[in-house]
Amino acid sequence: MSRIVFIGLGVMGAPMARHLSAAGHDVTVFNRSPAKAAAWVARHGGKTAGDAAQAAAGADAVITCVGNDADVRGVFDAALPHLAPGALFIDHTTASAHLARALYAEGEGKGVGVLDAPVSGGQAGAEAGRLTIMLGGAAGDVAKAEPLLKAYGGAITHIGPAGSGQLAKMVNQICIAGVLQGLAEGLHFAGAAGLDVEKVIGAISKGAAQSWQMENRWRTMRDGEFDFGFAVDWMRKDLGLVLAEARANGASTPVAALVDQFYAEVQAMGGARWDTSSLIARLERPR
Repeated sequence: MSRIVFIGLGVMGAPMARHLSAAGHDVTVFNRSPAKAAAWVARHGGKTAGDAAQAAAGADAVITCVGNDADVRGVFDAALPHLAPGALFIDHTTASAHLARALYAEGEGKGVGVLDAPVSGGQAGAEAGRLTIMLGGAAGDVAKAEPLLKAYGGAITHIGPAGSGQLAKMVNQICIAGVLQGLAEGLHFAGAAGLDVEKVIGAISKGAAQSWQMENRWRTMRDGEFDFGFAVDWMRKDLGLVLAEARANGASTPVAALVDQFYAEVQAMGGARWDTSSLIARLERPR
């Protein structure tokens, strides 16, 4: 059993913390809205903390799943002075590689292992405990973290040194953006051509066009249902990280840049909280 602090009880963090508790760990939770933390404890046990600093005292690991770079930095700065040498700080937030490298260096100076560990698999993966976890950091820290991560990780991969996990997540988002735009255009084209969309998908999903997005999202895309999954606001945040990193490393990402603009149009349509598959909505809107 490890003493774990889990910070950030959103649609991803809450089930991840639940899996840790179910695995027998001593879990303390903290959330910016105390009511959410209290409700989690009432349902799953464990303890709540008044702030991140209080939560971190005596912890073997602090695990975060928050919103953005500023949120991660705030939690880290509060927690680090209270963490003992040998403790871990594991961040599941999709954030910048620059921040991940900075936190790693600061943690190293105090003997605290810092891992950037963004995830893929969405809310469904978190609920099922089958997330894909991409890790950046030292191999020894990864080995220490793996018994914890296995509580909710189906595929756990050490990509490389600090920042590598975040860079791998950027690759993930680049690929998803392109696949979703292609699927949106394909479905839109099939409808415009008067085809039976279900028959078309039944045929092409058995061939080279098959993807997770096609299998899981084509029907809701056809029906205009977007009130679930990963929000457009968050995807735009992630693509912003991609485009900033690409400017720094010289990579060419024209499709990611274009799809980011399309998501801006979806936001303007009122779809900021729609699922990322809502790219089709901008194609199907009245012209």
